[in-house]
Amino acid sequence: MIFIVVKFTTKPEWTDRWLELVGPFTAATRAEAGNLWFDWSRSVDNPAEFVLVEAFRDEAAGGAHVGSDHFKAAVTELPQALASTPKIISRTIDGDGWSEMGEMTVA
Repeated sequence: MIFIVVKFTTKPEWTDRWLELVGPFTAATRAEAGNLWFDWSRSVDNPAEFVLVEAFRDEAAGGAHVGSDHFKAAVTELPQALASTPKIISRTIDGDGWSEMGEMTVA
């Protein structure tokens, strides 16, 4: 699977509207056949920083995502709301989903 984490830092006037702005992009990406997850979180240290954790089944699914109309629209539309270029980590890893943490068990 392709596992991706992206950090987005928003401009102050967009911070409270960020999730609304990315809503259509999020919904369209989650509907892709090869998308495993596409989840947003907000930093507890910096309210203007949003973290996207996403995964795609394989390289073909990742390519389909980047080639999609909604991805192309996001690349054009989202920068207006950003204070800086997003930071990304993208890796191909073995697996197809989340595993339980071995160091901690909840009964």
